[in-house]
Amino acid sequence: MGRRRRYCGQSCRQRAYERRAAVQRSGLPEDAVVLSDAEMTMLQDRLFQLRCAAEDVVTAADDGAGAEELRRMASELARAAHDLEQFR
Repeated sequence: MGRRRRYCGQSCRQRAYERRAAVQRSGLPEDAVVLSDAEMTMLQDRLFQLRCAAEDVVTAADDGAGAEELRRMASELARAAHDLEQFR
């Protein structure tokens, strides 16, 4: 009966409070996402990989690559995009 619990326990409730307080002190919007340097570097590397894969497909198409090669390259591009989408 009653409301569902919002936090699994007191420690989770405390961490949520500390996070909210830190966001308020920093002046960041509540929906801001903060990444560490390592996470930012990984994200930039993955975006670079995705852009290079897309450029490779365009170059291959401009050079008259066959349908099978373009399909393979497009599959690699889709895989790179999927991998990037899984970044959390």
